[in-house]
Amino acid sequence: MTEPRVVSLGCRLNTYEGEIMRAHARDAGLDNAIIVNTCAVTKEAERQGLQTLRRLRRENPDAHIVAAGCAVQLDPQRYAAMPEVNRVLGNEHKMKAESFLPDVTEAVRVSDIMTVRETAEHLVEGFDGRARAFVQVQQGCDHRCTFCIIPFARGNNRSVPMGRIAEEVRGLVAAGYKEIVFTGVDITGYGSDLPGKPTLGQMTRRLLALVPELPRLRLSSIDPAEADDDLFRVIAEEPRLMPHFHISAQAGDDMVLKRMKRRHARADIVSFCQRVRTLRPGAVFGADLIAGFPTEDDDMADASYRLIDDAGLTHLHVFPYSIRPGTPAAKMPQVDAGAIKARAARLREKGKAAMAAWLGDRVGATINVLKETGDTGRCEHYANVRLASGLAGEIVAARVMSANHDTLTAEALQ
Repeated sequence: MTEPRVVSLGCRLNTYEGEIMRAHARDAGLDNAIIVNTCAVTKEAERQGLQTLRRLRRENPDAHIVAAGCAVQLDPQRYAAMPEVNRVLGNEHKMKAESFLPDVTEAVRVSDIMTVRETAEHLVEGFDGRARAFVQVQQGCDHRCTFCIIPFARGNNRSVPMGRIAEEVRGLVAAGYKEIVFTGVDITGYGSDLPGKPTLGQMTRRLLALVPELPRLRLSSIDPAEADDDLFRVIAEEPRLMPHFHISAQAGDDMVLKRMKRRHARADIVSFCQRVRTLRPGAVFGADLIAGFPTEDDDMADASYRLIDDAGLTHLHVFPYSIRPGTPAAKMPQVDAGAIKARAARLREKGKAAMAAWLGDRVGATINVLKETGDTGRCEHYANVRLASGLAGEIVAARVMSANHDTLTAEALQ
């Protein structure tokens, strides 16, 4: 049997789910399978998924190609009509072992994701070709930001019980993984559906106490409106929680944030970063920023630009606004495509400059690098590091010798 191949597009949650699908296809005996876990966060992401499916069919004419994931969930018939695709699985069915049986007669399996009330529990044994492991702590989202289609692809918030998370983390650490990344659609919404309503901060603190052998824990993304005192407490007291925090900011102008139906203001983003820096000196921050949201004028765009300095952001994910049919923002007055492109480029250049300046300040510092492959790795602050010493999966103490625009070069300490 040919080992199943998974191509995961988009978020870290897709990477996690990809490993589960790979195991399901292998255990079911689905031979010569290629599974494409699609993304729908932007039109470009959808285009890449379609392009990937067509390319894989050209390169693998005899493969059994499975289209799965968010884009499939939103428009299953589009993928069912593709001659390149043998099987179509929505977000609920892609996580079920029976969906990968070779003799399944139902080629399209997509259900109403809004009716799903629980998160399927799985234990992932490892991640192909990766030094860090992702652990799903929740699924779905209860919020309805006006630009976002993802809740309709993922469903409402569903949290994984604490004991199950601890069991999975223990298994991954025993398998040799030294860094775990908590992932989900809205991880700071964790626990609102569980008995006692534990928060992300409470769960994180308990997890670290229950798994003392875990060297490093990282959070994938934080909504500043949902950051609670327990989260700030674990940031302050637990050095195993990595000092890199990615914020779901989206914009730096209050009117734009209001029209996005975000629950935070610009000041909340700045305040979050300031509070964390006080509790954890040296912490770094990334953010998602959308350029050209409907009704955004030049002054509003400038507010997002200035946020990079005002909040001290270094790791930016910039998205040109993309119309998602079915969302309220799609009906709002749109910004000219040329202006969107220019604003996104300006934000990216500002982000690159902020990153280069921060990296330059790290020269001479001592860092701990999780080696990945070859001579590459990531330090505690999630910066790229070039380091010749050490094996993949090891954490190596090193001194930063130089920096270029996006990478540190370091030498292992003797």
